[in-house]
Amino acid sequence: MAKISAFQSKKTNLFIILSGIFLTNAILAEIIGVKIFSGELTLGLEPAGWTFFGDYVLDFNLTAGAVIWPVVFITTDIINEYYGKKGVRKISFITAFFIAYVFFVIAFVTPLPPAPFWLEVNTPDAAGNPFNIDYAFNIIFRQGLGIIIGSLTAFLIGQLVDVYVFQKLRKITGPKMIWLRATGSTLVSQFIDSFVVLGIAFYIFGNWSWAQVVSVGIINYIYKFSMAILLTPLLYLGHALIDNYLGKEIALKMTEEAMEDTSFL
Repeated sequence: MAKISAFQSKKTNLFIILSGIFLTNAILAEIIGVKIFSGELTLGLEPAGWTFFGDYVLDFNLTAGAVIWPVVFITTDIINEYYGKKGVRKISFITAFFIAYVFFVIAFVTPLPPAPFWLEVNTPDAAGNPFNIDYAFNIIFRQGLGIIIGSLTAFLIGQLVDVYVFQKLRKITGPKMIWLRATGSTLVSQFIDSFVVLGIAFYIFGNWSWAQVVSVGIINYIYKFSMAILLTPLLYLGHALIDNYLGKEIALKMTEEAMEDTSFL
């Protein structure tokens, strides 16, 4: 009885921790994703100026959300490894709900009339130029309907594809070759994610051409592809820490249940 209690306690605690990491980084990535930064300038390089589809020039410009999105990749694969597709699906739908909730709250508060003193104390800016902090707040936080729908749709499709590919590879590799199922599932799911979010947000709801969607999607995917490979050692570190926390017997039991799709709280 004591063994069952210890097993259930560690299993629950680990899921809460992993879910917290997943939820926090997914929501944070959505919020900070409105900032676009230059990858080349960050590294002290000149913009690439690549030409796609005739005359469309493209540089390595990424959303700020892409910086922490790899944390979501890793956490997804770890949850998949120990809790199976039921665990990933549950936290994915919970996260999608809270992302929608965050967007709803932001949409509700941005039209609220600003306090006059708040406007006064925040102008001018450091360079002495007139500055409207309420306008800046609205521009930064209030995203368009297309971006919201695109983000949520791409997130859910990406997560469901990731868990499907991961479990298929898990049946082939067994407990070995963590890097193959983790990297393979990420590469497939993020290929779809990269183009779904852009297609919905900027082609269907925006004014981008398909050439622009494909071009920017390629750059985003190159980044995600590279990070999925570079972060593989962190995946193994995460597994080692979790196995140490759970103990060899519990860790083995959980991974076996996850593979058989019988694992959950």
